[in-house]
Amino acid sequence: MLVKVFEYPSLYFNVVDTLECGQVFRYKKIAETHYGVYSKDKYAELVQSSDKVEVFAEEKDKQYFWHYFDLDTDYSQIVEQIGSVNDTMRQASGLGKGIRILNQDLVEMIFSFIISANNNIKRIQQIVDKICTGLGTKTQYGYAFPTLEQMSGAKVDFFANVGAGYRDKYLVATAQKLLTYNLDELRQMTTKNAHKELLTFLGVGPKVADCILLFGMHRGDVFPVDTWLKKAYHAFFEAGHADKDISNYFCGIFGQNSGLAQQYLFYFLRKSIDK
Repeated sequence: MLVKVFEYPSLYFNVVDTLECGQVFRYKKIAETHYGVYSKDKYAELVQSSDKVEVFAEEKDKQYFWHYFDLDTDYSQIVEQIGSVNDTMRQASGLGKGIRILNQDLVEMIFSFIISANNNIKRIQQIVDKICTGLGTKTQYGYAFPTLEQMSGAKVDFFANVGAGYRDKYLVATAQKLLTYNLDELRQMTTKNAHKELLTFLGVGPKVADCILLFGMHRGDVFPVDTWLKKAYHAFFEAGHADKDISNYFCGIFGQNSGLAQQYLFYFLRKSIDK
């Protein structure tokens, strides 16, 4: 049964912005400020008001979701540091300061971001949901993300039928590889070495590797670059770098705050275009 396990001030925790910024795909909108979020076999609901976010989960999962939403981190100082870089980042961090980088399951992120390549958020969500429904264990709140054993038992045809497209063979190969892979060794690597290692997985390119590092390993010293971030670079930071060097350029500016800066800049650009 879901009970209120904690609440948190909303100034640096915006539920909509955190869940809909592209870092997580297993959530549902229940009402305007009421969302449900799944992680592995766990589930929580969040209700936001003007001054706080209330989190409802099973009592045994209280600490899990406190950590999941990264609530031990003081984002106020990070927002100030990022905003001090230039006027663009001051605006971006002010607008997106409610975004928190979630502590998500690494295995789930590896599969999710392989699916994300050349894809949009709605379609990624649909594919991930079908994988959970088809392979995962049913709980009273929905379906858990499949275990490695469950994922590795699926054939290429299954992933093709859920809409994975050309990524179907990547998912099969990754499931087989992870069955005997030591993820603890990956977690202990430097960010640079972990990035190189992730590139050995089929379907993982530089941007996907950075997303896995940021959202699955909470490595803040990466800056995933897609079409939106290339536009942002050329519009607000142009310094003559080739596209392949843009990520390193931003990491040189923001250091350990690079991942969050990327989220702020992405959010800022999308909001500017939506106006």
